[in-house]
Amino acid sequence: MEKFDYPKAISRLEEILSKVEDPSTGVDDIDKYVKEAESLGEKCRKYLRTLREKADAIGSEK
Repeated sequence: MEKFDYPKAISRLEEILSKVEDPSTGVDDIDKYVKEAESLGEKCRKYLRTLREKADAIGSEK
């Protein structure tokens, strides 16, 4: 399983935002970018939940 690269995902989300805000981006492309952003957003939330659970587990060990 490939390790999730959170900083890279955030960078890609910023790129997508720029493209979606660009008036020259077509509607079909916007739809594609929004779907990609939704997928990346879910992966980021899952990654952060996992980190929080690990931190909570470490905190409860003390």
